[in-house]
Amino acid sequence: MNTEATANTILALQRPNGAIPYDEQGGLDPWNHVEAAMGLDVAARHDAAARAYLWLRHLQNNDGSWYSQYRHGEPVNADLDANFTAYIAVGVLHHYLTTGDMTFLADLWPAVDRAITFVLTLQRESGEFAWRWSPEHGLRDTTLLAGNCSIHHALRSASTLADITGNRRPQWTESADQLQNAITTQPDSFTPKPHAMDWYYPVLGGVLEDAAATTHLAVGWNRFVVPGHGVRCVRHEPWVTGGETAELALTLAVRGDTHRASQVFATLQRLRTADGDYWTGHNYSTDNLWPLERTTWTSGAALLAHAAITGHHSTCRTFGVRSVNSVS
Repeated sequence: MNTEATANTILALQRPNGAIPYDEQGGLDPWNHVEAAMGLDVAARHDAAARAYLWLRHLQNNDGSWYSQYRHGEPVNADLDANFTAYIAVGVLHHYLTTGDMTFLADLWPAVDRAITFVLTLQRESGEFAWRWSPEHGLRDTTLLAGNCSIHHALRSASTLADITGNRRPQWTESADQLQNAITTQPDSFTPKPHAMDWYYPVLGGVLEDAAATTHLAVGWNRFVVPGHGVRCVRHEPWVTGGETAELALTLAVRGDTHRASQVFATLQRLRTADGDYWTGHNYSTDNLWPLERTTWTSGAALLAHAAITGHHSTCRTFGVRSVNSVS
């Protein structure tokens, strides 16, 4: 993989203020913005990645949240999403582990602290997190499994950052433990969805490990993995997507299964363009690309997957949750 070319496609869309929109239309959300920033870091574009996090810090709401979507720097969806807000912790940890930049960490720690403090207000007594808070409807009833697994990863990452900075937050670890218990023992608490993310995210988010993770991936493998094509976004649709394919490769690689990770990653290259970015998806029954978009978050996920497969230390530590917990 030519990582430089892929990183250049992200840089071509990054705004001077650090914002990384999905594409030329200018829309972005905080989660996918962070995913693209991590892709820049694995391609050694550290200054650009740092600007992305500083832009997030600048736009953070007073309560620690971010709006769910922005366009050209202005909020276009005022909902406050738990997962979107929490993910900054994963990105900041990844940047710190990649660069060792303590000045950056000191600058971003308050933003992480405020973000996680806000996210914890959306945790239910039973351990899981509500999807988002809406100005029109209040706390939404929907509870997303993949989103909660990502929040679990973010809480573990944030706890590690707290330890590194000398600002221990034992309550964050307790919240992560409660969430992990909810995911593993209360599956009916989560809104059923037929998406691949609900299959692999319990492993990618560090909720399931070791034998439990192996068994879980095996159960869903034939349902979602299409040999030679990639990962179905939705189990009953003949549509493979770049983001899901890259994330499954990342999931496998950080668990040490680099052989299967490489096989899955190879199918992703069917979506790669001559410029180095990736089409969002492909309908293999009609042999059509759909939708006709090439997003920075797909490129970011591809860069992270490649980094993990090739042993990029900070990526493997960030997404290998057990290793994250041992960072000192």
